[in-house]
Amino acid sequence: MLHDKLAELLFPHISKTPDDYERIFPPRNLPPAAKVTRLAPSPTGFIHLGNLYGAFVDERLARQSGGIFFLRIEDTDEKRKVDGAIGIIINSLRFFDVNFDEGASPESEIGQYGPYSQSKRAEIYQCFAKEIVRRGLAYPCFMTENEISAVREQQEKIKTDSGIYGHWALCRNLTYDEVESKIKNGASYVIRLRSGGNPGSAKTVSVNDAIRGQLTMPENFQDIVILKTNGIPTYHFAHVIDDHLMRTTHVVRGAEWISSLPSHIELFNCLGFKIPVFCHTAQLMKLDKNGNKRKLSKREDPELSLDYYRREGYHYSAVREYMLTILNSNYEEWRAANPDASFEDFQFTLEKMSVSGALFDLDKLNDISKETLARIPAEKLCDFMRDWAAEFFPEALPYFADKVYVAKILDLGRTGERPRKDLICARQILDFTAYFFDEHFKSLDFELYPSNIRDGDVAAILAAYLETYRHDDNQEMWFEKIRAFSSVLGYAAKPKDYKKNPEIYKGHVGDVSAVIRIALTGRAQSPDIWEIQQILGEERTRHRITDVLNRNR
Repeated sequence: MLHDKLAELLFPHISKTPDDYERIFPPRNLPPAAKVTRLAPSPTGFIHLGNLYGAFVDERLARQSGGIFFLRIEDTDEKRKVDGAIGIIINSLRFFDVNFDEGASPESEIGQYGPYSQSKRAEIYQCFAKEIVRRGLAYPCFMTENEISAVREQQEKIKTDSGIYGHWALCRNLTYDEVESKIKNGASYVIRLRSGGNPGSAKTVSVNDAIRGQLTMPENFQDIVILKTNGIPTYHFAHVIDDHLMRTTHVVRGAEWISSLPSHIELFNCLGFKIPVFCHTAQLMKLDKNGNKRKLSKREDPELSLDYYRREGYHYSAVREYMLTILNSNYEEWRAANPDASFEDFQFTLEKMSVSGALFDLDKLNDISKETLARIPAEKLCDFMRDWAAEFFPEALPYFADKVYVAKILDLGRTGERPRKDLICARQILDFTAYFFDEHFKSLDFELYPSNIRDGDVAAILAAYLETYRHDDNQEMWFEKIRAFSSVLGYAAKPKDYKKNPEIYKGHVGDVSAVIRIALTGRAQSPDIWEIQQILGEERTRHRITDVLNRNR
């Protein structure tokens, strides 16, 4: 067949050559060791933990080496495309402080190597498809769905490898006249790679994966589709061209793509491109109820979606800290030795990544979040909470009008030798602190007071408290007054006294303190009552005690 003539027949509208695109997208002017990485999600509207996992790898590789990290949108599948998905992707990752140097955006693209959405690069793909048709390395295939199904049935019957290859590729050896006739008659077609591999051959391809080491597998022999009937490429063809022209040095992707490596390697070789460094990450796993590992599931695990962490209000630094413990096995040891250092001081390496399945543990994330939030200054935590509320809990925005008041609330119990470490995320913090805001303050029912509190004693305790309360008392003076009137009311001044002689006391000072706590906070548990009062102020403190007292007289 006259391959030059066939290429012109199939792509008469393509005037540029591969050399033209090599000039349009020249090698980047970067330091020799700089890495160029990309995140390349599909715009399905669902951005998940696996995307974040890969994005952290991409970001660290690029930032540590003085390279480039860009966003490419792989939107060649129109059926899966969701309006506004690019914004969802960018905003979700930005929430976790993952930012791109260049790439796609909802408004306009940033960078000189675009378009960064594959749907806008059709002519580029067709140019390279034309080139490999011209070289006899690809051909038009007119096989119908019925013909392909019949081939599969026959292959199953004789128990041979399924697919379109060798003599099963019915259009592989069509003459130019046959192709021209079919096109003139309106037959639809795809463009297939004319694979140089052979089924049953002992020939293999080897790739030095930066995470997994040497990967060796049988060569590709399938005539895979590279352009669909609408002229849009498959992922296999598009990403090879894009990674070359965008000068990607390291391709970070999930382990599910390992099986496609032989066909991707063949495409790189057919196109004459340098093969990038492949980095196939482990799948994210979790333990089921029986303690067995399983893949995180969109259907079963809400925590797979990044939207879960955004809506709950996990601080980006806490999520990043946790993800780094999954990404590099030595990160926790490094953090223990460098508690106050920036994560950027840690030398992330691909060699320390797991290959057997990264175990995601929400409980561990929560523990790390507690440690991380304890180190964030209250003013900065307040800013984070306000920004989160603006997007996910707008009814709480009025709380943040007085930033000084909110900062005091967030700092409650976080100083001293044993600072509190129970704050996990924004939604939980709002729940924990709602009693500081009168609009949401609610007292609990009497039944939730300690069982040692006798009928009528709630009023007696609160009346005595109001009588002795002085807002400027220090903590020691304040508590001594509670001890004193507890004794008068028949409660032990010390819990150990009640424990020794329970028959002579109604209860102990802890029970009395619980009544005061519930009147002030509406909760049976809270941080230190004296500190809470200092934040509430004298007027609000007296008002709350008086209100509960009046309801219990």
